[in-house]
Amino acid sequence: MKILFIGDIVGKPGRRIVKERTADFAQEEGIDLVIANCENAAAGFGITPTLADELFKAGIDVLTTGNHVWDKREVLGYLDAEPRILRPANYPEGAAGQGLYVGTTKHGTRYAVLNLQGRVYLPAIDCPFRKVDALLERLDPDVKVRFVDFHAEVTSEKGAYGWYLDGRVSAVVGTHTHIPTADERILPEGTAYLTDVGMTGPYDSVIGMDKEGSIARFLSALPGRFEPARGGVRFCSVVVDVDESTGQARSIERKVLV
Repeated sequence: MKILFIGDIVGKPGRRIVKERTADFAQEEGIDLVIANCENAAAGFGITPTLADELFKAGIDVLTTGNHVWDKREVLGYLDAEPRILRPANYPEGAAGQGLYVGTTKHGTRYAVLNLQGRVYLPAIDCPFRKVDALLERLDPDVKVRFVDFHAEVTSEKGAYGWYLDGRVSAVVGTHTHIPTADERILPEGTAYLTDVGMTGPYDSVIGMDKEGSIARFLSALPGRFEPARGGVRFCSVVVDVDESTGQARSIERKVLV
């Protein structure tokens, strides 16, 4: 089974390349499941129901998010109504939405997508290590294919998370920093790992935002409005091939489209 994960979609440029390239690319690669992180899809901050529906229509099966999922208030009811869009599971009880989705591919393979968030330099929410233990404990053991989007800031926390879950999930990929890393590998017990997939959006930017505005903010130390940049758009993703009978990853490969 081949899984395509698309890194953080940033603003209109990111949405445009996803809509233009996802369906054809998935067909070329023989993809069975498409997952994407959408927390920056709405002008760089958050996601709306309308934009989420557009991404589903573009060929994405499951959407994950992160700390910016709460930036657009209109998404709160949508998170409860649409199980295919996740928020990090380790937000406290009572938060809208869920952090786990179990689905079935068109070929009949059951899979689980889990979304969790780190705590270093991010909001002090519940422990992502203990929370993923609880999620996996209640997951049907017959669901062998298990994909984790770990939305976190620092590489050490992400690396520790990959090792913690080695052999218990099919893949752990990192999101949030918008900077792709080159450390993809299969861990000893069969879990595919990548510290950060990078963003799908404009790379002539500062992590997706307009260069001039970002520089001005560092020079002045004053708050300012960030706007998504437009140039150098790339589609950053990773393809993971998983043995659906065991849940172990056979390969992981970064894929970048321009």
